[in-house]
Amino acid sequence: MSDPVAWSSGMRLFKRPFHEYRLTDRVAMSQMPLFVTSLLTAFLVWAFFTETMNNPLFVTFLVSQLVLTALCYLVPWDRLPYTSFLAIPLLDFVSIALGREGGQESLTGISLLAVFPVIWMCASGYYPRAALWFSFLGPLAIIWVPLLLKGNYAPQDFARSLLLPVMMLGIGVSVSVLTLSMMRQQSQLEEKDEQLRASLRTSKRQEELLNTVLETVHLGVLAVDADGHDILMNRKQRANHELARPKDIADPNESQLLVFGADRKTPIPVQERPVRRAVLGETFTDYLVWLGEGKEQRAVVTTARAMTDSEGNFAGSVIVFSDVTDLVNALTAKDDFVASVSHEFRTPLTSILGYVEILLADEPEGTQRGMLEIIRRNSERLLTLVSDLLSSRNGQLIVTPHTVDVADLVRASVSSAMPRAAAAGVVLEARTPGTLEAKVDSARISQVLDNLVSNAIKYSPDGGKVVVSLAREDGHLACRVSDTGMGMSPEDSSEVFAKFFRTSSVRRTSIPGVGLGLPISKAIVEAHGGTIGVESTLGEGTTFTFRVPVSPS
Repeated sequence: MSDPVAWSSGMRLFKRPFHEYRLTDRVAMSQMPLFVTSLLTAFLVWAFFTETMNNPLFVTFLVSQLVLTALCYLVPWDRLPYTSFLAIPLLDFVSIALGREGGQESLTGISLLAVFPVIWMCASGYYPRAALWFSFLGPLAIIWVPLLLKGNYAPQDFARSLLLPVMMLGIGVSVSVLTLSMMRQQSQLEEKDEQLRASLRTSKRQEELLNTVLETVHLGVLAVDADGHDILMNRKQRANHELARPKDIADPNESQLLVFGADRKTPIPVQERPVRRAVLGETFTDYLVWLGEGKEQRAVVTTARAMTDSEGNFAGSVIVFSDVTDLVNALTAKDDFVASVSHEFRTPLTSILGYVEILLADEPEGTQRGMLEIIRRNSERLLTLVSDLLSSRNGQLIVTPHTVDVADLVRASVSSAMPRAAAAGVVLEARTPGTLEAKVDSARISQVLDNLVSNAIKYSPDGGKVVVSLAREDGHLACRVSDTGMGMSPEDSSEVFAKFFRTSSVRRTSIPGVGLGLPISKAIVEAHGGTIGVESTLGEGTTFTFRVPVSPS
């Protein structure tokens, strides 16, 4: 093997970090510098000191280097005790000693080759104290052993030879310190690398779990960055996107998607579409849109939440799409059914009231008149309920405001409810000013009052107290109906104005009701431009408050 070939081979070996090579390659690479230097030494001796090439000791030195280098490749080091390869640098000291004795007359400094096994042993990191001892004793033996074997020496010869071992010891100490520092750094790096790998494995598992969950749920999930680019879209959302894609456009933009409003025909403006609103940083819940067209059109409820970075800046949004087509169709069918039944009830009830009025016009006496009055009163109540069902279905109520004394309406409602309150063991009280005029529909406001007072009594089954108060506040009349009855949970309070809703505690009792009184009361108050709300504590009581503007004539 020529010198350039050896160096080229060595350079090729160092394409990867040293510790990543197999043990045989590492042993060979550790021996290679001394072997290459020995070849250079042989070349110099052959070129300028030919007679030295006939020296058996020098030849033995060269042969031993070839043999040791060959052993680096041939010995199965991975099957032997791990540090057995350190035998090679120890044998190198013997080889160098032979080369020094055979060639020092022609080429000085051969003993400096001892620096290579010294560096090898100290850089290995194994047996650091023994390596330091060998870094001193090995070079010392290279010089002293031949002196002792020759027997022709003076004390000064031993003294003069101490410089080389001391130098080698210094080099060994330096290499050991550097090696120890590098090993510590490598250990720290390996520990951090393992931590990073563990974190990466955990992150991948979490990512796989998240992807599995997103692909499993029957909700469309879309994540966008701050610039509106899609960064995540699950299987269901891809189906939603395909539904909203016009058939003749392969990759539509937001303005081209088939997204319609509640009437299922009017396209929603781009700036009002769920994704665009989310990109602008809006947060919203249960925003209903229709996707697609024709028989495949689906109703979708959308909800969006903004994402922020570590500094609190907007980083994107997550939008969830939930298919509620079946629910919307069911609600429409229910409303149609209620409307149909209500219309069917209205005709016979009107007929009954008409005949009752005719009978009452004949001025019957005694028991008959009382029975007819009961029939008329209950027929009127049924007709009102039918009208309220129709109004509830249409989503609006017609009111005819006129100037009335609302205080009188409150007192009349409380007075008419007194017998029912007494029968239930409830103390009923009205707290009103002398007069409080406002421009309202007296019949409709009385309906709200009767409903709230009736509920307060009905939902105080164990007795208690109901207070109806009226006051003028900031240009509005404020009426509060408070009871000390069974109360409601926060969850029930948030749903109490929904159609046909009844609280969980009421459903477990025999208290009658269909869940339309409060929705209708809300519609009446809002038709007056007012608001109605509730405050309740489970087991302690409830307060309903409605406010309408005061507009006296």
